[in-house]
Parts: sequence; structure tokens; C-alpha cells
Amino acid sequence: MRNNRCSAAALKDVRVLTLAAMLVALSIVLGKLLSVTAGPFRISFENLPVLMAGIFLGPAAGCLTGIVADLVGCLIVGYAINPIITVGAGCIGLLAGLLFRTLPDQPIRHLPEHTFRVFASVMAAHIVGSMLIKSAGLMLYYHYTLFQVALRVPLYLVIGTAESLIIIGLLSNSAFASQIGRFRKDE
Repeated sequence: MRNNRCSAAALKDVRVLTLAAMLVALSIVLGKLLSVTAGPFRISFENLPVLMAGIFLGPAAGCLTGIVADLVGCLIVGYAINPIITVGAGCIGLLAGLLFRTLPDQPIRHLPEHTFRVFASVMAAHIVGSMLIKSAGLMLYYHYTLFQVALRVPLYLVIGTAESLIIIGLLSNSAFASQIGRFRKDE
């Protein structure tokens, strides 16, 4: 399931843009409307569609999906736009897409084919995007303490694991994988 096309070139495909727009909408619903927020914590699956865009459609589509979802979602619910958090959202999609395409597939006995690449891509994207960049944005803009944002680490380890399992499940479904494969054609 390697993508040999340039991710930026794939953004010219109407099907890719349509799917990316649907993933933006899903991210807004999951992150802004169906979430539980308490201080620096937001328990949601807002990054799942961003990760899916990066892994399924490529790093450029993942980055764009994260940025647009954050900006439009903030405007819809009336949050102030925090540019550092927006950059973090874009990094999540970008890193997930880049790592999924560059990491070697390490077969793990009794587990689905892409388990290692998906888990490593999702966790690295969350470490950089959610735990580092977004936490820095919360500290700078909203004056949360390092202790408060440090508690986001176990939260994103759990959420990232759940998101990885969902993506692995989707890729393990042959019907779904064949539909995603339609977006991945050689140049």
C-alpha cells in the first residue's frame, strides 16, 4: 500500500479533495462538538480524521486537513484561533503521512500487515503535534503550567493507541483497503 505519487500532486485530484473535506468535517464534529473538555485536556478523536488523511491520502493532504479542521472548527464554535495549535494540527497529519510512507513494514506475528507502521506513525505524530506543539500553544496562550500540560501525555498515549487500532482495523478490511487503493495509483 505504498503511495508512489507525490502527495502534493494528489491534492489536484477532485476525489482526494472531496475525501479530505469529508475528513475535515468529521474532525470538526469529533473534536469540537463531541468532545469532553476540562482545562488543558480535551478528550476527543479530533485527530483521527487528520491521521487518516495523512496515512490514506499523503502528508500534504494530512497537513491541509489538520490546518483547515482546526481553523474552521474554531470559527464554528467560537474559539479563539491559536496559531501554535493550528501548526500542531497540521504537523499531526504531515508526520503521520510522512512516517507511514517512509517507515519499513515490520511484520509482527499474528498482527495485521501495517500494524507497526500505523502505530509508529500515529504515536510519533501525537508526540510532536499534540504533546509538544499543542501543549506549547496552551502554555503560551492560556498560561497553563508545565505540570498541567504534562498530564496530556498519558491522555494522548491512550487516545493514540485507540486511533491506531481503528486505522489498523480499517486497513485490515479488504473492501475499505481496496477503496483507499483507488487513491493510490502510480504516476
